[in-house]
Amino acid sequence: MAPTVLLVDDHDEFRAIARTVLEADGFEVIAEAADGDAAVVEYERARPDIVVLDVLLPGASGFDVARTLLEHGQGPIVVLISSRDAGAYTRRLESSRAQGFLPKSEFSGPALRRLVEMPQS
Repeated sequence: MAPTVLLVDDHDEFRAIARTVLEADGFEVIAEAADGDAAVVEYERARPDIVVLDVLLPGASGFDVARTLLEHGQGPIVVLISSRDAGAYTRRLESSRAQGFLPKSEFSGPALRRLVEMPQS
């Protein structure tokens, strides 16, 4: 069974590319959102295994959304992404409960799979 994914990014073009990349690598993208509030709604509706979450979003930041999704100890695997490298967010990444971080320039199905440690279907 393919791992399910919610893609959260305010750029339609990036979401379209990310969907294509992930689906080609065996993930099933079951929902998308363009802002933090919609991300929480879509997570509650779709209940994906993984949430790929842009750090900079309109409204609530990716860090805020991650905190909301993971606040009760249960929830999805959250992977934060950004067009900036991890060094721009070092302290916030260290204190977040996200599984990890991927720069958009390195985003791929295999990179996501390594980060979330899921075997390929």
